[in-house]
Parts: sequence; C-alpha cells; structure tokens
Amino acid sequence: MSTKWQISVPGSTANLGPGFDSIGLGLSLYLNLTVTLQDEWEFVHIGENVPTDTTVETHLIFQIAQQVALQYDCTLRPCKVEMTSELPLARGLGSSASAIVAAIELANILCELNLSTQDKLNISSQIEGHPDNATASVVGGLTISSMDENGIVDTIRIRDLDVAFVVFIPDVELKTAHSRDVLPAELDRGYAVRASAHANMLAASCIAKDYERIGRYMEADLFHEPFRAQLIPNYTEIREAAKQAGAYGTALSGAGPTLISIVPTTVAEQFVDVMRAQFPEHNIVLTSADKKGIIVTELS
Repeated sequence: MSTKWQISVPGSTANLGPGFDSIGLGLSLYLNLTVTLQDEWEFVHIGENVPTDTTVETHLIFQIAQQVALQYDCTLRPCKVEMTSELPLARGLGSSASAIVAAIELANILCELNLSTQDKLNISSQIEGHPDNATASVVGGLTISSMDENGIVDTIRIRDLDVAFVVFIPDVELKTAHSRDVLPAELDRGYAVRASAHANMLAASCIAKDYERIGRYMEADLFHEPFRAQLIPNYTEIREAAKQAGAYGTALSGAGPTLISIVPTTVAEQFVDVMRAQFPEHNIVLTSADKKGIIVTELS
C-alpha cells in the first residue's frame, strides 16, 4: 500500500435552470487533498476557500470518511490531510458535494475498498440527498441523473461540450437550506406540466449539444428560480447584460447566489472583460466543463 496520494475533485454547478436536483455539470475548479499516512489524524487547510476549523472530529471530510468506513466494517488508517480549494463555500459551486466525494475516495483508499464508480455515485448522492452535484463531481462532464427510492443512481453523461462557462460569484454566502425555504410546497398541475416540459427540453438540448436551446431553456425555469431570484444579488441585471454580451443563457448555479452563463468559446474572454467592467462587485471566473471527474494519484 502506498503512503501518499493526491485526490482531485471537480466542483460543479447544478440545475442549469429547470434541471432541478437532476442535472449537474463538473467544472474545471477543484478541491484537492494531499493525503499522507501517519500515526494520528491531522487536517491542514491551505489558502482561501477552506473552512477555518481543522478539528478532526467535526471535520466534514473525516465524518463522511468515517461513515463510509463503518458502512463497510473497516477502520480508517490515520493520516495527514492537506486541503486546498478553488471552490468558495456556500456559493452554489458544489463545495459540499466535492468534499463528500473526496471523503468517500479517502475512505476507499485508506480501507482499500475498491469501490466502483457506481458505488461512488450511489453513496455520494445518498449523502447529498440528490444526484446533481455529486454525479458531476464523480464522473465529470454534464450529467443527467435520477435516484430511486433505494438510493440507486442512474446517470447519463455528456462529454466534450464545445462552450465556455462563466460564473458570477458575489461576496455573500447562501446556504442551500435557506434557499429551499422560499420554494412553494406545492405547484399547480398545469404549472408543473410547463415546468417539466422546460426541463425535458433542457435535457434533450444538452444531449443534442444544441447550445442556443440550452441557453434558452436555462432561462425558462419555473421550478425554483422565480422564487429564489429575490435572494440573488443583481439577478436580473446580470442575466440581461450577459445576453447582450453574447451568452447563450444564464441561470443560478445550484441554489445560488452564484450565477452561471453558457458562452461561445470564441467570445468568452471578451465576454468576461465586459462583465467585469459592469459588475466589479462580483468575482467573475471563466471556466470550462471538467472532463474526467475525480482523479487519484499515488505520490509515493
């Protein structure tokens, strides 16, 4: 058994508008863990976008890894975990899902579980409660997923998207639980049928790689964005300005408060320059679809 590894997990965006809790996209922004076996547990956080608390017993990654180890009746070997991240916390870019996926991989390594990709999809989605962000972090690309009553995930993965993505990250946090509180408990049947039709068209457009239609249906959500828009800084202004600057469409990234635009690669850099000038209070980042999902590298 090796004694040192690097675990790299892509962040993600979820929903892309009406693909509520089922569509995810792995992004080329990463959570990285460097794991070294030693005599006792230690967490070291490096740089920005990491929690300030490094207490082992309350650390999310330790708790999830321990949960998985107990599920498989094994004992985690102690190690030092050095953590860096390009994913701001509570911004709708899959920081919690990527941590869960990384923790499952940590248990997989330390307990030599030989988990399959399907195992990782099932466990991560069960812990998250829905399969959008988790599946995208596990396998990368754009994922359309469902999870049955037994926690088994079925995923279709779409690769090689020939577009760029731009995220608008405000300097405010928004917890997913809070953003779910504003959603209605019930929807009128006719309204729900329209919302479902938009989600179906989004999924079909993603499979067809019809980027103009993807953008159109990203902006046609009826499930959650009409209710969450009030919580999002510059929601309407960013959507309108992005369309004028050449974006196919713009939607909430997950539950927000980050917004994400799908943009032709030919205008992506110019688009970012224009948006940064108009919205200097946002951290505006150009990224792309991750192609590989989680990667584990033995360092020694």
